[in-house]
Amino acid sequence: MSAISKGVPRLENQLPVGWKLTKLGDVIAEARAGFACGLRDDAGTIQLRMNNVDTRGNFVWDEFIRVPASTVQVAKYRLLPCDVLFNNTNSTELVGKTAFFTGHPEPVVYSNHFTRIRTQKDKLDPAYLSFWLNGEWRRGTFARICNRWIGQSAVKANKLFPLSIPLPPLAEQKRIAGIVREQLAAVERARMAAEARLEAIKALSAAFLRNVFPQTGKPLPNGWRWVKLGDISDGPGQYGTSTKSNGEKRGLPVLGMYHIHEGNIRWENLSYVDLEPDKMARYILHEGDLLFNRTNSAELVGKTAVYDRDTPAVFASYLIRFRVLAGTTAPYFVSTYINSHEGRSFIEKNMARAIGQVNISASTMRAMPIPLPLLPVQKDIVRILKERMTVTEKARAAAEEELATTNALPAAILRRAFSGGI
Repeated sequence: MSAISKGVPRLENQLPVGWKLTKLGDVIAEARAGFACGLRDDAGTIQLRMNNVDTRGNFVWDEFIRVPASTVQVAKYRLLPCDVLFNNTNSTELVGKTAFFTGHPEPVVYSNHFTRIRTQKDKLDPAYLSFWLNGEWRRGTFARICNRWIGQSAVKANKLFPLSIPLPPLAEQKRIAGIVREQLAAVERARMAAEARLEAIKALSAAFLRNVFPQTGKPLPNGWRWVKLGDISDGPGQYGTSTKSNGEKRGLPVLGMYHIHEGNIRWENLSYVDLEPDKMARYILHEGDLLFNRTNSAELVGKTAVYDRDTPAVFASYLIRFRVLAGTTAPYFVSTYINSHEGRSFIEKNMARAIGQVNISASTMRAMPIPLPLLPVQKDIVRILKERMTVTEKARAAAEEELATTNALPAAILRRAFSGGI
């Protein structure tokens, strides 16, 4: 790892010929923090907040607030083309994200979570600066130097301005900024295309399920019937163990919320618990058990998977185990229905909301209506779904890998740009 990648300034002889290291504060003409305003005015001035700058260096105009800014405030805090907007306060992982302002049809001001930077334009090209700051954010520089409090972090001027920026001649800065802009735009197009492919694959999986499962309240195919989950389960549904993990790989692995993912159980990041024999017998999982996530965020509560390995394991208290009747019901059929659009609709209508999370009880889930054909039909559907899902999962994995590769490109481009590589 090079010295600069550790946050230590490079020596002059490590720079390309004609470049020099300069303290950022020496090439800044003005740095002004914004102003706080708790008032709103539908006819007021646009004020940018933290959510109006994304992690790719772009302004986000989908949703913004308007404030009753005075004429003096607008004059003092208005953004002008070529201003660099630095996010001085945010969560530790987001503090320091930066955007280059190219203009807007109406006046725009900014909150105190930002610092507006104007460069000495005969020494530092503002677009070059914006890209460099985003490169430093990606390298974790601002996470290292920020002041941290509960819930937020801040990069103050006395930490920002002493940073050394590698500066080529001004014309070279402009050339580099132009190339970086073009390359990042190409990456953004590739990222959007990769995201579209991934969403299409997800939509295909959802379409499979819609074609399999009848809608609630609609007529059923011949041989199907509506049942409740409680009618086809052995028992009321069991909550998992609340025993704390031992911090070592001693005892049995315990499956929790994290381990239920996309209808499957993922066997990574496992914790382990020591249980007495009677508790072990109570919480040990058997092949075919349904594991249902009863507490989580609204979009994740209710996710379900089938325990289908012979690896001994128990389950944690945030999960509920349902054991369906083996002679009439295929566990994977029920799990897939719970994860389908129809199953999700029931969960969303019946979950109880609390601050930061939602919950759905075992007794509520037992009332979930499930369309059930005869067991041989269930098994045929399961076989077909698994075949189709295997294909789509491979496509999804490839699309996710493509997206991850694309998302890593901006950091590589910015590293090259500020080491003389383009």
